[in-house]
Amino acid sequence: MKRIAQILFTAVLALSAAVHAQEWPSKPIKLIVPFPAGGPTDLIGREAAEILRQELKQAVVVENRAGGNGVTGLGVLAKSPPDGYTIGLLAITVAIAPHLGATPFDTFKDFAPITNMVSTTPILVANKESPFNNLGELVAYAKRNAGKVAYGTPGVGTIPHLAVELLQIQAGIKLNHIPYKGAAQQIQDLIGGSTQLDSQSSLVVALPQIQGDRIKAIAVLSENRSPLLPNVPTARESGFPGMVVAPWFGLGAPAGTPPEIIQRLHAALLKGLAGKEAQDKFTSTAITVHPSKSPAEFAQFIRAEHARWGKIIKDGNIKAE
Repeated sequence: MKRIAQILFTAVLALSAAVHAQEWPSKPIKLIVPFPAGGPTDLIGREAAEILRQELKQAVVVENRAGGNGVTGLGVLAKSPPDGYTIGLLAITVAIAPHLGATPFDTFKDFAPITNMVSTTPILVANKESPFNNLGELVAYAKRNAGKVAYGTPGVGTIPHLAVELLQIQAGIKLNHIPYKGAAQQIQDLIGGSTQLDSQSSLVVALPQIQGDRIKAIAVLSENRSPLLPNVPTARESGFPGMVVAPWFGLGAPAGTPPEIIQRLHAALLKGLAGKEAQDKFTSTAITVHPSKSPAEFAQFIRAEHARWGKIIKDGNIKAE
């Protein structure tokens, strides 16, 4: 009798979950963006929210929960009810942060990945008067002047910092890291000559300065050249095949969210991301669209990124600030 009761109870729960998934969404969905409002990352989250509004015919409200380079917001998402009414932007932070210290989430236990969405185009730029014009010249100069080339980033453990650490490991050079609290100040100090090199996670801040001939582009770190800077080679083209860096952004939900809801969110996002409006909006800001074929594929990708950046952080002996 106990066995029969357990089977019946399980069946009732499964039926209840299926009915819930069919009725979903019957109220507004909250989308947590773990970064400040107004920045390029926020724009990615808001575009995802707009796609879901159109495809699901339900309100999607963006809630910015900034802090800790994305860690704070991801912690909030991890602890949210797994009912399909709270989702969030899963950034590359989810793969990197656990290697730098304690986090309020478990990358592999606390989230239900939905889909990867986009990646930005990282770039290395230099002061106009610097004695190097491409990656090969930078490496040669750095070998002759160990530790003398100062480069700016948004902080320890950020993608721009890890990208240059990767370059130093691959090229066998030593540069001088200058962490900042904002990309705009980095560029201003680069223009002024306080630093000779700067690493940016996207083209948003650097592009106008490059086009205005106030700084020079050394290399983009994406897999392919940017259509906005077609004459700037990739690091891979410049002789560093392992220097492909892609700060990525996708969507996830709290672990335990019904699979039926995860699948509906995945389908809605894939349809919206394939549309001309979303494609044009992202392309105009050098953002590449590459949704996952399935939630499982996105989960595998996160595991691979976790392993890759963990090795770079260990090899570079990088410690959190």
